[in-house]
Amino acid sequence: MSKDEYTREDELKDAIDNAELETNTEDTTSVEGEAKEVVNEETTGPSSEDLLQAEKDKYLRLFAEFENYKKRTTKERIELFKTASQELMTVLLPVLDDFERALTHIEDDKEAEELRKGVLLIYQKLLKTLEQKGLTAIEVNQGDTFDADTHEAITQIPAPSDDLKGKIIDCVEKGYKLGDKIIRHPKVVVAQA
Repeated sequence: MSKDEYTREDELKDAIDNAELETNTEDTTSVEGEAKEVVNEETTGPSSEDLLQAEKDKYLRLFAEFENYKKRTTKERIELFKTASQELMTVLLPVLDDFERALTHIEDDKEAEELRKGVLLIYQKLLKTLEQKGLTAIEVNQGDTFDADTHEAITQIPAPSDDLKGKIIDCVEKGYKLGDKIIRHPKVVVAQA
């Protein structure tokens, strides 16, 4: 091998080594660049303030849901207490009707004045006790407009006059409410329209 060949060979080796070194440096820089991008992506994600705000919103929604639940259960409990005695009241309504019928028949008999006073006293005491527990009679007068939500029509008769068409003629059985809830609709006779 001549000196020129040797130098050429050395130059080629040196060029190859330099090329490999540059490639390794480029690879390292590209890996370092990718690592920086990953770190930047992690830091550009949700910040701690955003996470804190999200948790606050979640807490406020949960708190509002719980408050609504408490209000709803309180309202249901109040409604339950108001109508808890509905079954007992419904059973006692025919007894009130019987007292009213007895009083109308006793008024006709003048000899049974003492009996009438006793029955009236018991009737008033029973009625007062039931009213204290929330029972109220539904007022129905002749000539009132018929309301299907409130009244129960048991029959229709021809209207005695034009102004009574579609109106209530007579109340056959009283209706009662317990609080705001109707537990028995008044049974009425309606004039045909």
